Amino acid sequence: MTKADIHDVAKAAGVSISTVSRAFTRPDLVSDKTRRRVLDIADRLDFNISRSATALKSGRTNRVALLMNEEITSWFNTEVFAGLESVMHPAGYDISLFQHIDTAENRREFFTDLPIRRNVDAVFVASFAIDPPEVEQLKRIHVPIIGINIPSTTGFDASISIDDEEGMYRATQHLIGLGHRHIVYPCSEATDMDASIDARGRGFIRACEGASARRGDLDWRVLSVPRGPEFVDSALSALLALDEFPDAICCQMDMMAIPMIIKLERYGRRTPRDYSIIGFDDSIYAREMGLTTMRQDPRAMGRSAARKALRLINGEELDAGKAHETVEAQLVLRDTDAPYTAS
Repeated sequence: MTKADIHDVAKAAGVSISTVSRAFTRPDLVSDKTRRRVLDIADRLDFNISRSATALKSGRTNRVALLMNEEITSWFNTEVFAGLESVMHPAGYDISLFQHIDTAENRREFFTDLPIRRNVDAVFVASFAIDPPEVEQLKRIHVPIIGINIPSTTGFDASISIDDEEGMYRATQHLIGLGHRHIVYPCSEATDMDASIDARGRGFIRACEGASARRGDLDWRVLSVPRGPEFVDSALSALLALDEFPDAICCQMDMMAIPMIIKLERYGRRTPRDYSIIGFDDSIYAREMGLTTMRQDPRAMGRSAARKALRLINGEELDAGKAHETVEAQLVLRDTDAPYTAS
C-alpha cells in the first residue's frame, strides 16, 4: 500500500496543498474548522508532514517535546531541561514543554492530540510511567521516544535513569550502619502515575526489612503525607506527633530534608546532635546546608538523553547496551549524620 502524501490529504480535505502545509506549520493562518478537518484526515491517512519531503525539505520540524508530570520549576525538571537544551539548541532544535501530565484529563488530551499534530521529531518523557496504550499512541508519530528516569523502558527507543530504589537502599543502610535504631522515612504519597521517586520508598523498606531480620532493636516507619505545597509541614507534623522522636530521618528528597532541618531547630531538635538526617538528590543548597545526601546529576542525564535522541533522529543505531542506561546515586557525606549515641 502506497503511503499517503500531502496531495492525497489536500484532495481528501478539499483544500490546497499550501493549506495543508499551513495547518501543520502555521496554524494561526488557518481557521480552526479547516485545520481540524486537515489534521483528522492526515491522521486517518497516516500522513506526517514532518516526514514529507514535499512539504519540508529537511523532513524535520526541528522541535522536540518534553513531557513532565510536574512543573519545570522543580529542581529535577529544571536540571533535565538545562541538559537537554545544552545539546538540542546547538543542534537547531526547540523544546516544547508539556507540564502537569498528571491527571486523567491532561493525559487523555496530550496522548490523543499529539499523534494528530505530529509536529515534533522526538519525545522525551521525564520521571513518570506511561501506559502501553499511551506508548502506542506516541509511536504513531513515528519518532523516537526517550525516557529520562522512568520506571519502565518498555516501548521506549532509549532511556537513561537513576536507580532510585538502590540509591535509597544505600542511604538507609548508611544510617543503619551508624547504629541508629529508630529510623523514619517521611515521603509524599504515591500516585497512579508510578513516578520514579516512589521507588525510593521501596529501597527504604527493603533495607529496613533486611536489617530487622538481623537485629531485633530496629524500629522503622514510613510516614506518607499528601503531595502538594504543604507536604513538608505535613511531614513535620507527622514526625512531631510520634510517641518517640526518631534518632534518624531518611528523607525522600533534599527539598524535604533541608526545610525540615530548619523547622526542627525551632523545636529544639538539632542535627546531628539529636538526630541524623539524609536526603536524596544533592540539589541546590544541599552543600550550603552541609546535608548528607545521595547525589544524582539530572543535567548530565538530560545531555545523555539528548545525544541519544539526535542519533535516533538521524537514523543511527545506538551502541549495544547503550540504548537503555541506569546510573547509580552516590553517597555524599557531609555534616548531618553521626553515629548513634543513646540520650
